Amino acid sequence: MSVRVNVHPNLYQFTNDQAIVEVNGSTVGQCLDDLVKQLPQIRQGLFGKDGKLLNYVDIYVNLESSYPEELAKPVKDGDELHITLIIAGG
Repeated sequence: MSVRVNVHPNLYQFTNDQAIVEVNGSTVGQCLDDLVKQLPQIRQGLFGKDGKLLNYVDIYVNLESSYPEELAKPVKDGDELHITLIIAGG
């Protein structure tokens, strides 16, 4: 099952400047696992030491938030994930 992951520009350092990566999986978590398998360094930009998404990382499936299911949210062939980072400044 092919799913497109749109990577936030702040994570390009972990993707060799790829904005979109094709992954496989039937849940958001499986897709992110495949993304990490392809690009191991991106793990530090997405997950904490406890294996959970960092609190400033949000995943959207077809432009809809994956919350509250997050990693358990089902996906299907042709879906698009968007990795967004909630960044504040002032």
